[in-house]
Parts: sequence; C-alpha cells; structure tokens
Amino acid sequence: MIRASHAERSPSVRRRLMVTVYISVLFLWLLTGWLSYTRAQQEAEELMDGHLAQVAHLLLAVVQDNEQNIAPLAERLASVRGSPDNVYEPALDFQIGVADGTLLARSRDAPRLPILGAAGYSDILRGEEAWRLLNLSSDDGRYRVQVSQAIGLRDRAALEVAGQTVLPLALVLPALLLFIYVSIRRGLRPLDTLAQAVSARSPDNLEPLVDVAVPAEVRPLVAELNTLFGRVAQVLESERRFTADAAHELRTPLAALKVQAQVAMLSSQAPMRQKALQQILGGVDRADRLVEQLLRLARLDPQRRLEHADPVELAPMIREVVALAATGHATADDAVQLDLPAEGCTVRGDAELLGIAVRNLVDNALRYAGKQGLVRLVVEPNEDRFDLWVYDSGPGVPDAELAGLGQRFFRGRDQLEEGSGLGLAIVQRIVELHGARLLLANRPEGGFQAGIVGLPS
Repeated sequence: MIRASHAERSPSVRRRLMVTVYISVLFLWLLTGWLSYTRAQQEAEELMDGHLAQVAHLLLAVVQDNEQNIAPLAERLASVRGSPDNVYEPALDFQIGVADGTLLARSRDAPRLPILGAAGYSDILRGEEAWRLLNLSSDDGRYRVQVSQAIGLRDRAALEVAGQTVLPLALVLPALLLFIYVSIRRGLRPLDTLAQAVSARSPDNLEPLVDVAVPAEVRPLVAELNTLFGRVAQVLESERRFTADAAHELRTPLAALKVQAQVAMLSSQAPMRQKALQQILGGVDRADRLVEQLLRLARLDPQRRLEHADPVELAPMIREVVALAATGHATADDAVQLDLPAEGCTVRGDAELLGIAVRNLVDNALRYAGKQGLVRLVVEPNEDRFDLWVYDSGPGVPDAELAGLGQRFFRGRDQLEEGSGLGLAIVQRIVELHGARLLLANRPEGGFQAGIVGLPS
C-alpha cells in the first residue's frame, strides 16, 4: 500500500515530460494561430484598401476623358458586380462628382454622402450598415471620386483569408502531438531497459551494469549504480568476514570455558577446582570484552558521520582515560608520561568515542611495553588541528605485519599477549568518523608509535 500510494503521488518522468511538452506546444500553437490570424486579417484589410485605391484611380482616369459620357459609363460600371457567393469579389460602390460637389454619377447601393468629404480612408455608419470609404480627387482638383465598400463584406473576406491561414496549423497539430508522443516513448525506452535490467537481477548479483545501452544523460546514473553495487558488495563481504571471524573468535573462549567447567566438575581436589573456576572467570571476562568490542564495531560501522560533534577538552579526558587504563595493568601509577600543551587543547568530536580510542591505544602500549617499559602520550598542535601520539618502548611490530594493523581480528603470528585483534580496528573507525588519520609505525630508536593525526579544533 505504501509503495502504491507513493507511486500515485510521484508521476512518471514520461507522463511529466509529455504533459509539460504538450502544454508548451499547445500554448505556442495558440499563440502562433492568434498571431497568424490577426496578421492575416490585417493583410486582407490592407489588400482590400489597396483595391479601393486602385478602383478610385481607375475611375478618375476614366472620368477625365469621358466627362460627357459619364452617365451611361457609370451605369455600365455599376452593373459590373462581383458574385455574392464569392467573398474574394466584394461589390464596390462609387460616387463621381466635380469640385463644387455636383454628382455626375453614382452606383445604386452607394451611401448618399457629400462628395466633398475629406480625402483619404474613413469608416462611416449609415443606418444599420457600416462602410469603408475612400475619397480621392484628381491632380487638377476638377473631379472627385468616392469609392465605398460594406464593412460586413470586408470582414467576411478577411475572416476567410485568416481562416485559410490558420487551417494548416490546426491540421498539423494532431500529427505534431503524435510525433512528440512517439519521440518521448522512444527516447525514454533506454530507461525502461535499465529498469528491467536492474529488476531482473537476483539480490546477490552485484556485478556492474556493462551491457545496458543508455544515452549520455543516463550514464552518470549507471556509473553511480555501479559504484553503489561495488560498495554494497564490499559491505556484504565485510559483513561475511566479520561474522565468520567473530564466530571463530568466540568459539575459542567458549571451548576453553567448557573444558574448564568439565575440569571443575570432575576434580575432587579443592585447589584444582578453584583454579579451574578462576580460569572460567578469566575466560568469561575475555568473552565479555570480545562481545563488547563486537557490539561497538557494529554500532560504529553504519555511521557516515558523527552523531554528536561538541567541543572536547583533550587534557582532562586524556588524564582520566590514562588513570583508568593504568589501574588495569601491573604497572606504577606514572607508567604513562603525559606531554600536553600548557594552554590546553580543544577539539570537536565525540568525547566518549575519543576516550575509547585513546584507551585502546594506551592499553595496547602498556600491554606490549612490558612491566619495565615506558609509555608516553603527546598532544601536538598542528595549525588548526591537533595530533595525538602514543609512544612505547616495546619490541615493535615486524615490518611485514605493519600493513595488517587496524584490520579486524588481525594479530601477529608471534603475539603472546591476549587480545581479539579488534582494538585498533575500533580506533581506525573512530578516527575516520572524526575526519582524522591513524598512523602506525615502528620508531627508529626502538619501540612503537601510534598517532591520531588531524583532529579538528
């Protein structure tokens, strides 16, 4: 239901694109049709005005040479009228006169107006009919001609011309919409192919998409999908290794606990039973530490950034962590030497996580430095950041094993100290969340150094 309702709220790209293009095309079509229609009407009006002027000049030329015969000539001209069914042959009516206003001739339906009207075009209303007039005089001013045309007939002709101009646009529109529909469907078909290729995959198929033909605009999406597939594959592989390693690490203390429990049950001597019970308690403590570290890693792994980044005073936090770490080892209270800035140092981060990271580094240094070893913790300002270093005087790490430090459950072959190999992995993850780096190396003068470099201030 949730997926269906979400699909209803989010229209497809195809539908959204079609609606947008159709609305744009219809708007442009209407605008083009209106402009074409208006322009065609104007052109038709100008064409008919030109026709009026042509007839007026023709009448002036005729009357100048035939003044004595103008009456019968006018009758013959008036009898020549266009077909009433042909809007392109509108009837023309005229009046012919002399300069003093005397009429020499007029057509039957011409409006009765003074022949001495102002020269040029004008629109008049006589009764219920409107007329378009053109008054024109000869060059010598002796004769005047008035040519008129019913505006209703002119409008019919202009409408016919404009309609014929817009008609092709109306006929082309359905074909254009169909062409747009087909083009959009064909253009978006690679997306359907891509969707089918992804949906047809099984959940464990995280291979890159390499055989899907998509346009250039979709290639970044395919590239990001392939990157996502790669990250998911790495996460799944990491989870599989993590689960297998965790099961292996837990199997050893559980097997030891079972053996010690059997020894305690079968032993009839109190000292031996007591020793077996102590071994059981030690094994439970080791299993508890392992489970705690596994849970901590499980909590840190999904995080992409810090949940809480607040100002953290390093000096008091380090002193508290070192004091707690020293109590867990058979060393003197001053086993860890501190070298902290006199003016203090404040970083932005998670105080709890930073405390865990420092505790793990100090705990490793104390464990491998030995009872007579020395551990030194140094905080150095570095521009707008701080570097935290933990040095020990232990035997160091073989060069071949340095690259494996920080990997989960990694422990050297000759490692005799107890541990699960998760401490440095936890530190590595905490350092990444703080935008810093974990540096691990043997010291040239002997011993080992671990540094959290680039803590933001």
